[in-house]
Amino acid sequence: MRVTVTAHKPGTAAGPVFVAPFSADRMVGQTGALINDNSGDPVWFRPLPSTNLQNADFRVQTYYNARTRRTQQVLTWWQGTLALPPWYTNLPAGAPEPGGCYYIYDTHYRLLKTVFAHHGYYPDEHEFTLTRRGTALFIASRPVPMDLTPYGGPKNGAILNSEIQEVDLATGRLLYSWSALDHIDPADSEEAASSASSSDGVWDAFHINSVDEGPDGRLLISARNMWAVYDVSKRSGRIRWQLGGKKSDFTFGPNADFYWQHDARFRPGNRISMFDDGCCDLPDGAPEQRSHGLILNLDFRSRTATVDRTYYHQPPLESPTQGNTQALPGGNEFIGWGQSPYYSEYAGPGNTEDNGSRNLLYDARLPGSNISYRVFRNEWVGTPYYPPTAAARSDGGHSVVYASWNGSTRTRAWQVLAGPTPHSLSVVVEHAARTGFETAVATHSRGPYFQVRALDARGKVLKASKVVKRSG
Repeated sequence: MRVTVTAHKPGTAAGPVFVAPFSADRMVGQTGALINDNSGDPVWFRPLPSTNLQNADFRVQTYYNARTRRTQQVLTWWQGTLALPPWYTNLPAGAPEPGGCYYIYDTHYRLLKTVFAHHGYYPDEHEFTLTRRGTALFIASRPVPMDLTPYGGPKNGAILNSEIQEVDLATGRLLYSWSALDHIDPADSEEAASSASSSDGVWDAFHINSVDEGPDGRLLISARNMWAVYDVSKRSGRIRWQLGGKKSDFTFGPNADFYWQHDARFRPGNRISMFDDGCCDLPDGAPEQRSHGLILNLDFRSRTATVDRTYYHQPPLESPTQGNTQALPGGNEFIGWGQSPYYSEYAGPGNTEDNGSRNLLYDARLPGSNISYRVFRNEWVGTPYYPPTAAARSDGGHSVVYASWNGSTRTRAWQVLAGPTPHSLSVVVEHAARTGFETAVATHSRGPYFQVRALDARGKVLKASKVVKRSG
């Protein structure tokens, strides 16, 4: 998948971009887990064998090993298949199908852990968070049979319920669960129960799409189809307060209300952030909205929510689903635009709907109708366990050697070796600067055998490729 960078100004945060491309229409390229640099070139790509298989929530996290009491940086993501009409209609659109899981990979791109859900629930693409306790906190979903006639749905129907689950990473044992159906009234849903007719009787009343753990044992849970965010006591399971929806404990200041939101996060100082999809099927009398990143101030004495900062795109975007707002070190904000094929970075003060280009530092567009559920910028040092890859071909009176190393973030240059046999190689190009995911190096040597060595910023050899024979 080729990404087009449309804006790149000084001041962006450090680290590459983490994307999990897929499409509900016609995929351009392959689905999978993709790390891109600021130029849009790939750093690492793990393609999937079918466009029906997807990754989601791909990012860098810190893994705590409770046995060794050591931490390490890892890559995490969900992998599975989604119910995407018109090809699949037995679950609501976007729901995870059975068979998914979560992966944890180390800095050498080796699998550390595979995590599954409990209680017969399916691992959900919306959230997978590692804690400092050596556990994983995530969302899991499954249809629960129910008579939906009190809500205007079918008698032999079901609710797509969500559980917040926490498992011990060392043992896989379930430590905690919280069920939406036990604490949230489906009658408050903004998604009509009659919509179950298009998904084999399954009603997506809640659509839990994020959970964030606060420092004091609270959970912040976003329910897209309730238009609400809930502050939950983890110990008792009780909802302490509700923001938005039909039973909001807060009133809203100008432009502070939200609809179909994603990615609710605690922020310092009685603030929360989210991605306000907000574009479609709005209540009567509500002004037309554009999707945007949103940070709110919560005043608990007056029970009011007011806008702290907003992050809009230029041109304006309408994303019916998905999206995230990520706080970056230094105060910038990174926005993944969900169902719109963009990701952007802004200086902290943000902008307004009337001036979506103000404070824009970085912007990139995915090809065609490709999208990514969330997009992140994270610092990452990748040192692949596997060697670099080389290829060579003749070109007139000289040879062109191609060098790449999928996932290496330390490679700055390439050294080329050549010789008449695989065991008689000598250096023919001492230092060729890395020019992208694949670097082409011309040499007058005819080989016909070649090898490349990856060099770091100091010129030290990191690892050598296998010896290859020139083609042509």
